[in-house]
Amino acid sequence: MRFAEERAAVVAACQRLVREKLVVGTAGNVSVRSGDHVIISPSGMPYDELKPEHVPVTDMNGVLLEGDYAPSSELGLHLAIYKTSSHTSIVHTHAVASTALSCVVDRVPLSHYYSALFGGAIRVAPYATYGSAELAANVQAAMSQRSAALMSNHGAVLAGSQLTKVMEQVAYLEYVCEVHLRALSSGQPVKTISQDDLNIVIDSLSNYGQSAR
Repeated sequence: MRFAEERAAVVAACQRLVREKLVVGTAGNVSVRSGDHVIISPSGMPYDELKPEHVPVTDMNGVLLEGDYAPSSELGLHLAIYKTSSHTSIVHTHAVASTALSCVVDRVPLSHYYSALFGGAIRVAPYATYGSAELAANVQAAMSQRSAALMSNHGAVLAGSQLTKVMEQVAYLEYVCEVHLRALSSGQPVKTISQDDLNIVIDSLSNYGQSAR
């Protein structure tokens, strides 16, 4: 079986989304790009039953190349992001905080410096029917020079160069959204930081962490 490692990674990510209550049922989807191939979770299959051999592989035009199951209904959204960015991994969640916030704002302002993790203020893509070309275009635009976006009345999308790192970012996005929701619920004006201050954080994060001696 080709792309065995990538298929296994997609399965592991999907099952983690369920364990951490970041999706409900078969909602959400995960993909990895390998060259001109996209390895993506199948449509409508319970994640606890998912195995690597169930994960389909398509080309960059969405043509099914390998697998017996149809790819996610949001394949077009994944392809739109891959075709217009350097991202090679995508995770789409239906987590509570990000979904709730997508219902009340058109943009998540810089209320927390963790916004730097995603390249700046988090945009909210306008609503469109799931699986539609319109939704794919809306999300692709919201993701321009960003690694995360909310989908109005729907959920969130995150992208990056490694699936494991994208999965780690999901918790940070939920934290930013939860903080902003609670700040809004206070009824008080929400303080924000400046773009200049955020740029300092972005520069700092590029060298953050420990490296082996």
